[in-house]
Amino acid sequence: MKRYLLLIVMAMTAVVCAVAAPKTQGDEPIDARWLKANYTKSEYMIPMRDGVKLYTAVYTPKDKREKHPILMQRTPYSHSPYGKKNSNIWRNKANENYLRAGYILVFQDSRGRWMSEGDFINVPPYIANKVGTKAIDEASDTYDTVEWLLRKVKNHNGRVGVYGNSYCGYYSLMAAASGHPAIVAVSPQAPMVDWWMGDDIHHNGALAMLDIVSFLPVLGTTARKGPSAESEPFDPPLIEGEIGEFFMQNTLADITRKVNGRVPLWEDIISHPDYDAWWQARDARQALKRISSAMLLVGGTFDAEDPYGVWESYRTLKEYNPSLDCRIVVGPWTHGAWRGNGDANKLGDVEFSEESLSQFYRDEVEFPFFEQHLRGVGDGGASAVGALVFFTGENCWREMEAWTPEKGKEQRLYLGEEGTLLITAPEVKDSYTSYTSDPQNPVPYYPDITTRRKSDYLIRSQEFVEEREDVLTFLSPVLSEDMIVAGKLTAEIYAAISTTDADFVVKVIDVGPNGETEMMVRANIMRGRYRNSFSEPEAFTPDKVEGVEFDLTDIAHTFQAGHRIKVQVQSSWFPIFDRNPQQFIDIYKAEKEDFIPSHIKIYHDAEHPSAIRFNVM
Repeated sequence: MKRYLLLIVMAMTAVVCAVAAPKTQGDEPIDARWLKANYTKSEYMIPMRDGVKLYTAVYTPKDKREKHPILMQRTPYSHSPYGKKNSNIWRNKANENYLRAGYILVFQDSRGRWMSEGDFINVPPYIANKVGTKAIDEASDTYDTVEWLLRKVKNHNGRVGVYGNSYCGYYSLMAAASGHPAIVAVSPQAPMVDWWMGDDIHHNGALAMLDIVSFLPVLGTTARKGPSAESEPFDPPLIEGEIGEFFMQNTLADITRKVNGRVPLWEDIISHPDYDAWWQARDARQALKRISSAMLLVGGTFDAEDPYGVWESYRTLKEYNPSLDCRIVVGPWTHGAWRGNGDANKLGDVEFSEESLSQFYRDEVEFPFFEQHLRGVGDGGASAVGALVFFTGENCWREMEAWTPEKGKEQRLYLGEEGTLLITAPEVKDSYTSYTSDPQNPVPYYPDITTRRKSDYLIRSQEFVEEREDVLTFLSPVLSEDMIVAGKLTAEIYAAISTTDADFVVKVIDVGPNGETEMMVRANIMRGRYRNSFSEPEAFTPDKVEGVEFDLTDIAHTFQAGHRIKVQVQSSWFPIFDRNPQQFIDIYKAEKEDFIPSHIKIYHDAEHPSAIRFNVM
């Protein structure tokens, strides 16, 4: 493993990128005039195998002196403006390298969205063995699109790349799964992989309430209204007033009544509360077992929307395709910040680098990857390593042949009496710390819960909840040397509750010298009823001690010498996640009177050693 400060990595790759970027017309600024002078926009309705036609905009370089690679993005979010007017693709700095290098850029509205025909289905199941023209999925739509482009678009070099973030990252995974031989390089970025286990809609069975309810009007309906209006607006709005107050006054059952059947996605969610066959069929990893395209997976350690998919799709790709060129790059970013126009080198009060991390990503990681595979130029730049991961705490990039931190040393930090966090297992008997979780007074995720989700909540100091009686805090001694933590972080909690269900939230926090600074580095939630099986929930037996184990997703952080590690345990995280009524009932049908307090004991004794498990490099 190699460790690099940002400037060193950039210096290593600058020469490669300078050679790899031919210019179509000098270095003048790219704007609408430049785009019109150098590119021709064409619009097509491309037929799929079942006869449905998908709207596709193609930007072709006017320079005919060489063959050009094709780079495609598929999206449900519209590629407006439509018609003769050029889009604003030049405004996104992430497109600049490709425009200057003369790529053919393709943008497609996915099936049933905006100008594309057909019925829109959220993350339809992947069909491995397609028979007949009716066996369609997002992989087949990608295959058919590429086949058409290769026949109809002139002056291409026969190589196609696909990229996309979030929902478009899911479409990118399906592009790789299509198996089209011309798709030689794919970059799924923060891809939605499993909407139940850890992306967007749920985390370990708990509903990501604030995000998904806000999201419903965006991708909720299937109505196709053309470029001016995608779906009927909610009247009155689905969420009214202050966020925290709205979700205190409205249960999920109330939200169902407000939706009133207008959102098929919501109906699917409430019909499948458990991790049943319906959700499992929509796990994108089902499509990743026979992949030949080179893969560049990208994500952010502080991605609040899709923190799960990038790590898990990488693991699946490596497991089933051991000889595949599969790379992963993860920085200290929020959702998609790496491709934004900002610097992405700061989040909240924490600064990671003086240099622009988004520019580094655009120029030294993503562009060289596509140049290597689509034009045969360069060696892939900073993306050429198997894993390039930014470790917060020390604020540096680390190069690894692969993301295999499980090869490090496994270690535990044990919860202890009087709020201690210990490296040795407890020897005492019958030791616990208790609190009462009251759904009428849930623990807030942020000091201000009146407005939309705060982008920095996953990194924010947690001192604002430390005085609450329903938040337990455990603090380690001062570290005598650096502790480099990488890979999955797992909570092993032993608890007894007075009711039949409860949630468990565990947060891991880096506390600076003398407690002057504090930075949350990982946190997650677990719905207790799924402690033994995600598909077959079980009620708790009141006052019986039971184990609850769950992952906090991967971590890449160095706790430096002189710092301390803090762990907090609580049973609500509002309104990021829905409140648990703390009874073993259907939460989607629970009414206000069903929400009751639960007295919770977190054990930390020899028989029940609650701990945080992780790998130290």
